[in-house]
Amino acid sequence: MDERLKITVGDLTKAEVDAIVNAANNTLLGGGGVDGAIHRAAGPGLLAECRTLNGCPTGEAKVTGGYDLPARWVIHTVGPVWQGGGQGEAGLLASAYRRCLEEAVRVGARSVAFPAISTGVYGYPKDAAAALAVQTVLDFLAGRPELSEVRLVCFSEASAEEHRAALAAR
Repeated sequence: MDERLKITVGDLTKAEVDAIVNAANNTLLGGGGVDGAIHRAAGPGLLAECRTLNGCPTGEAKVTGGYDLPARWVIHTVGPVWQGGGQGEAGLLASAYRRCLEEAVRVGARSVAFPAISTGVYGYPKDAAAALAVQTVLDFLAGRPELSEVRLVCFSEASAEEHRAALAAR
């Protein structure tokens, strides 16, 4: 098991890492949940920079500065809306995690913290999303020394338990 993968409960906006991941919508202009919390904590500079990015397709990622956050960068990604599992949701969610990790390495981040992408209003089943997140991160870390820590920051203990169960099942 890769010791660089950590599962915690806490406030993603306070994570002391090089980059945090924003589970954004396609516009990147803020929203509810973790997206709104990140925009509020980062301050108006984040929204101003996001306006220059022309949105983000589902499964992709774009990087901005962290502004008033402890993190130097925010990696914005758009996870899929759950539509029953037959619309390529798993591939898109895996791509969102992988693209964020690729962008973290590209900008020189050594540590990155993720929320549980697509499990809020996008309705992705939490257990399936946790298993996919753990698998994708571990697959990426295999043979990749660039990242010293990948943190899955859960909003609740129940979410952390889903992620820990997924990790234990590997």
